[in-house]
Amino acid sequence: MKQAHIQLDEKVNAKCALMPGDPKRVDVIASCLENVEELTFNREYRSIVGEYKGMRVIGISTGMGGSSVAIAIEELKNIGVNTMMRIGSAGAMQENINLGDLIIPEAAIRDEGTSKNYIDSIYPAAADYKLLNYCVEVSKEMNYPHHVGIILSHESFYYDEDEQDSLKWSKKGVLGSDFETAALFTVGRLRNIHCASILNNVVLWGNNTEDSIGSYQTGESKTSLGELMEVKVALEAMYRLQNQI
Repeated sequence: MKQAHIQLDEKVNAKCALMPGDPKRVDVIASCLENVEELTFNREYRSIVGEYKGMRVIGISTGMGGSSVAIAIEELKNIGVNTMMRIGSAGAMQENINLGDLIIPEAAIRDEGTSKNYIDSIYPAAADYKLLNYCVEVSKEMNYPHHVGIILSHESFYYDEDEQDSLKWSKKGVLGSDFETAALFTVGRLRNIHCASILNNVVLWGNNTEDSIGSYQTGESKTSLGELMEVKVALEAMYRLQNQI
């Protein structure tokens, strides 16, 4: 049955999905696949399907925030997808993380609203350990700069206590922040889906977020390279997991 928001059904016949936020980033996924077909573009959900080493993969944008990610998770599961990876951007919260470095979350602090609608806040938001291990393994093999640890998933760029909260979590060793990973990990775990996240750092710690995001959107070289690296790592990690399961 065709799903209400993503407008896809079981005929897509893919077990894996890459999930960027921005619809334009679907083009980067397409550049790494063979036999690519454009599928749909409804609301924030632009989708394609293609092949990586013979494995069919959906690339689907989810927009910004946990709510739209959760909708995509539920509807992708309904059409047979069992492995989902966020490939997004993050702002660094440690000084040693450079532009274009990959941040691979083991877990996410649930400082957002979507996951709390699903289950109490004491429930952890953690990556699937097999998929996480493959992400780290592939990053090492490809010699991509990467950092593994805990991130913060929060709700908004523009709130009065953002700077104080960022400093607090930075002192606790949190690597970076995004909007969506906590929702992906929580909802994915509850729905028995293999989920992981790879984030491309687009903001240096201490820099202005708005200026940095603007540079990323216009294709600043280091962050553009980081975006391509995260796609390549995600595809190979999912391929290895599918061969195992």
